[in-house]
Amino acid sequence: MRHELLLTAIALILLVTDIMLKPSQKPRIIPVAMVLFSIHTIAGFFPAQEGILFGGMFRATPLISMMKNVLNVGVLIILLQSYTWLMKEENRDKMSEYFILMFSTLIGMYFMISSGDFLMFYLGLETATIPMAALAAYTHHQTKSAEAGVKLILSSALSSGILLFGLSLIYGSTGSIYFSDVALFYGTEPMQVLAFLFFFSGMAFKISLVPFHLWTADVYEGSPINVTSYFSVISKGAASFILVLILYKVFFQLIDVWQEVLYIISILTMVVGNLFALRQKNMKRFLAFSSIAQAGFILLGMIAGSQLGMTSVIYFVLVYIFSNLGAFGVVSAIEAATGKINMNDYDGLYITNPKLSLLMMLAMFSLAGIPPVAGFFGKFFLFTSAASAGYYWLVFIAVLNATISLYYYLMVVKAMFINKTETPIATFRSDGMTRAGLILAGLGIVVVGFWSQVYEFINSLSVGLLY
Repeated sequence: MRHELLLTAIALILLVTDIMLKPSQKPRIIPVAMVLFSIHTIAGFFPAQEGILFGGMFRATPLISMMKNVLNVGVLIILLQSYTWLMKEENRDKMSEYFILMFSTLIGMYFMISSGDFLMFYLGLETATIPMAALAAYTHHQTKSAEAGVKLILSSALSSGILLFGLSLIYGSTGSIYFSDVALFYGTEPMQVLAFLFFFSGMAFKISLVPFHLWTADVYEGSPINVTSYFSVISKGAASFILVLILYKVFFQLIDVWQEVLYIISILTMVVGNLFALRQKNMKRFLAFSSIAQAGFILLGMIAGSQLGMTSVIYFVLVYIFSNLGAFGVVSAIEAATGKINMNDYDGLYITNPKLSLLMMLAMFSLAGIPPVAGFFGKFFLFTSAASAGYYWLVFIAVLNATISLYYYLMVVKAMFINKTETPIATFRSDGMTRAGLILAGLGIVVVGFWSQVYEFINSLSVGLLY
């Protein structure tokens, strides 16, 4: 429980520090939070003991620790990119709340992905969800932000109710909530199939799978840009990881059923996400529908039901974190400096801000799956895993959708490098922390793609996880 205990201690330290600081000294909380979380992130890479706690409710394995480290790196990048926004006058009186809420929801995700039974899983899920609604409404003086918070908490309450009903049916049909016990007694009885469908529907809300995605664009648009990147990357990454673990370890006897479900949902998610992304001009909504389409691609790895599938999902989540944070980082820097958020505002950006343009191009290429950046290898492994299970038509449809996505990703590149305007965004220089966050995201896109040992390491940790 090293990750959980350290992050809880950091949240308490920040709470006490905030109480001790005078109103004029509030900005000092930022370097304190950054340093403490950086130490926490580094400490996570030291070897940790494997085992179980609380009678099997909590599990610690190298793969779970690695996933927590991946989330830590993503959150660190988001915190670095948040500096300019946090220093704005309207945020100065509530800086500590931003860090405490973000760390609280991250603790919930830790417990969720370490869960060994459905009770710990549900408690972790709710611990992660409730602070996220407060983060969405962080700039509550803005109507859209307050609206985003209300929409998120209402949709989360509905999805949690659906998921909890599914868990009650699982307990009723098996007599246990422990993953290992449920896996032994789970079959294809009608009530057990229904229980799985309720469980999956609840999780589909969290990952924004079609048709459970309707809240996503409005919440992403209304939330502060750095909170939006957290929803899109960290929340979705943690939910995808625990979903693939539960599918493979708990519902493996039901594989014929959930493969059919994933087949349909994957196609719907890719198609709807892509078609709606084509129409977007607001960069937040654009990236929201882009993330929906990317979730459809993630299902290609899950549907394989093999070690290759699990490895490809985790690897793609890692690639997706760096790629999306690179794109969101550029959008955040531009919005903080100019207040502009529409795609048309990026016309001629390369002339005035070439470095930001190059990073955005790298992120767009990675999200589109253009070689040789990391996104290409992420999608390649997902396609390979689905094809290895015989889903050739699904792979063909995914390739068509990936081709469609090229259009709207390259529209952003076209705006920056080709489109002409008499009033481009003026040249500006971001603060040091924001630049550090952008550099880390850019390095991640390149290194994860070219350093093959990353995939091999994930693959070695995935051995023995399937029943």
